[in-house]
Amino acid sequence: MYRVLLDQFIAGERVAGSPLNIGALSRELDVSQTPLREALARLEHTGLVRREALKGYRVADALSEREIGKLFEARLVLEPALTLEAGLRTTPEFLDTLRAAVDDLDHSASSADTRNEGFQHYWTADDTFHRLIAAQSGNPFLEQALLALGGHVQRFRLFSKRGQTSAAHAAGEHRMVYEALRRRDAEGAAELMRRHLASAKDRIQTAAPGER
Repeated sequence: MYRVLLDQFIAGERVAGSPLNIGALSRELDVSQTPLREALARLEHTGLVRREALKGYRVADALSEREIGKLFEARLVLEPALTLEAGLRTTPEFLDTLRAAVDDLDHSASSADTRNEGFQHYWTADDTFHRLIAAQSGNPFLEQALLALGGHVQRFRLFSKRGQTSAAHAAGEHRMVYEALRRRDAEGAAELMRRHLASAKDRIQTAAPGER
């Protein structure tokens, strides 16, 4: 049920702020309420769903302009530091796995401008790249701080309808970070990560409505 509901969010079938009545969902999806409650609780943990006292569950609201800016500010604090630490601890296995994530993002970028499996593929590949670097940093506190932002990043991607058309730019920037890490240039990789996030923020904030 978690996967079913998430796929509906990605497809735009359930918009930000819409109610998620367990009884209605049970009838609509022809499933008992127990797995639905479990799925909604899991989605609540990611930040994609909200539960309100006496009202029940609803799809989370889209992030405001101010919240989007603050989200990127937080990532700009965390991710260059994580990249620097990862760059000091590179291993052949890590680089192989990271290169696979970069290649996967390249493959998905051409179809990432749609609200379907193409976007989901892109989103997953992008998330994998950033999580791999965080895990390689060796700093569990910074890593957990970044992972705590994951639900908000998902809200931004799914409900703001922004960022898909910049997939090709993101793929190229990811590869530049990877190449710096491969050269064991930790400081250079950290700076490239900073530029990548700053560039993504600028692209999002300057995009015309029809391009978001």
